[in-house]
Amino acid sequence: MPPTVESTRKIGLNSNIAKLYAFSFLQMTLFPMAIITLFWKDRIGLSLTQILLLQGILSVVMAVMEYPSGYVSDRIGYRAALTIATVTGVIGWGVYAVAGSFSHVLAAEMLLGISLSFISGSDSALLYETLKSSGREQEYARLQGGMSGFGQAGEALGALFAGALYAAAPLLPFILQVGVWLLALLLTRTLVEPAREPHRPASHLAEAWHTARYAFLDNPRLRATILLNTVLGIASFYPVWLIQPYMQHAGVPLGWFGPIWTGANLTVAVCALASHRVRSWLGERAMVLLFLALIWLGYCGLGLSGGIWGFLCYYLLTCMRGLRGPMLLDHAQQESPSTHRAGLLSLQSLCFRLLFVCTGPLIGRLADSVGVQQTFQLLGYAFLVVLPPLAWLFLRQQRPKTAG
Repeated sequence: MPPTVESTRKIGLNSNIAKLYAFSFLQMTLFPMAIITLFWKDRIGLSLTQILLLQGILSVVMAVMEYPSGYVSDRIGYRAALTIATVTGVIGWGVYAVAGSFSHVLAAEMLLGISLSFISGSDSALLYETLKSSGREQEYARLQGGMSGFGQAGEALGALFAGALYAAAPLLPFILQVGVWLLALLLTRTLVEPAREPHRPASHLAEAWHTARYAFLDNPRLRATILLNTVLGIASFYPVWLIQPYMQHAGVPLGWFGPIWTGANLTVAVCALASHRVRSWLGERAMVLLFLALIWLGYCGLGLSGGIWGFLCYYLLTCMRGLRGPMLLDHAQQESPSTHRAGLLSLQSLCFRLLFVCTGPLIGRLADSVGVQQTFQLLGYAFLVVLPPLAWLFLRQQRPKTAG
């Protein structure tokens, strides 16, 4: 008996999970990432202030595009949004392959910012809706952790030989990156869109306002989740741009940069894969306290040690990053209706981007003025003040339930 349309669609939906794992792996296989700060400093001639300003501009682009891209994704479909993202990503990395000035880098970063905006929320929403179509929502935290783990494994693999590739030919990592994103584009075309309730708002502007109001006014649990996730995210993001000059100043050999970046991303991957188990074992309260402890220990270690092995304290922050993602995304997914899922997840990313826009260039100027090590120390003191109230607010809003 030939398969029915419904059974064929169900098989296609089930294949989404493996394809999303593969997409996450390809998306995060970033050959240039482990040497990108050196590329900006040594080849393009940017200062740390300019580098953090560049990332601030990228965050502005993503802030502008973040919610609209999520809203569009909810309307046109997650597969279409991911296709737009990969096409834009191919073009962005292509510009990098011929870049020779700040303006070229800026154009490439803006294109990549648009690409990341369309991915943000769409991939996680597609995973959740795929599971929801077969009544498997309770598996989301575990599978989101797996997707994050595959992504970090991809970045680890891309970084492994980054230093050697860069030493052989500075543009080689960027050329390889174009090829990786072409593969990701082919993969997105095979994804299957889950069936959802049609939603045709009378006014897109009114609908956008309704979504923002729901996140920040009507749903205190979602608001607390977004606030905590935003600051935890920024705590793990500053070191991404500061750790390379930190290692360079400490005398870490260039050949170590790729393996060190690989180790950092493998730490994120392992912790993301283990997140749901650690959460079940520790519980919500102890898990949040663990996040705070890892941040303080990581920043204090980076700020006080400063030797050639000081970069190892960075691994505490990457550990926190891996544990945090699946848990807080699970909370956000549970509070998000299907018709606004990608939009709400993008709104969460928007908050992160806006915070970085406001603080990133200032952190870069501080690092240029007092040094990267002292900057890590000052950031540790700042998070010691900011994080406890947000953690308390998050824990107070949680309904009694079994973590999983």
